[in-house]
Amino acid sequence: MVVAIEDLGLTTVFDAVYGVSGGALNGAWLLCGRAAQVMDTWWNREVMRGVIAPRRALRGRPVVDTDYLVNTVYVDLVPMDFAAILGNSITFHPIATDAESGLAVDLAPLIHDESTLRLALRSSTGIPLLAGPPVHLAGRRFMDGGLAEMVPVRTALAQGATHAVVLRTRRPGEDLRPPGNMQFHIIRRYLKRHAAGAIPAWRNRYAVAQDEEKLLATHPRVRQIRPPRTAPPCPGRPVGPDDSRPRWTWAERRPAPP
Repeated sequence: MVVAIEDLGLTTVFDAVYGVSGGALNGAWLLCGRAAQVMDTWWNREVMRGVIAPRRALRGRPVVDTDYLVNTVYVDLVPMDFAAILGNSITFHPIATDAESGLAVDLAPLIHDESTLRLALRSSTGIPLLAGPPVHLAGRRFMDGGLAEMVPVRTALAQGATHAVVLRTRRPGEDLRPPGNMQFHIIRRYLKRHAAGAIPAWRNRYAVAQDEEKLLATHPRVRQIRPPRTAPPCPGRPVGPDDSRPRWTWAERRPAPP
């Protein structure tokens, strides 16, 4: 969707870009004018092996390495134009969760140069447990913004947005589901050790997501763009019992060898 906005030359119709987690990364690529350039990276096997490696958990290292993603991939392999983002008249607002308070925080006021911009991207994408401990920025500690605000429309509206176009990755009816007991207790134990203030945000995440869905569906100044119901589900994403489409797996989506 971000690539389509870029290709159609519509980026300049926006005054601000808000993003949470992967949405913050996509927003940054849009603002530097290189969204199409980075698209292939997401299924480049060699790159993604460096970013996501479950075996690292056996050595006590992050499964999702945001440091490698932002400071190596986005610098050496597929360069992100950080200067273009910093100098853009369209303001960039990555959202993260404060590890002490558990509240959603707009990191824009904390971004002053390339170094703080990189830290802000890592802060917004710091998935609890999988991405390691909270990221330090401006004397504070931050984690994935999705803990406190799955879709940053509330922050945008509170800051005076008159209209919002929301790009969604989930199909209609494919909303967040409450965690199972094991997942809940594992993440809670992790947060108790590294970010106790974020435990209420984790506990209330499902209820907050439901409220966000109601806001997105009913607010007169908000328009959503999301995949149609007929679109294939993302690998690993649950589908409803009435969904008769094929359950695609990563193996099925890979091209056959020559």
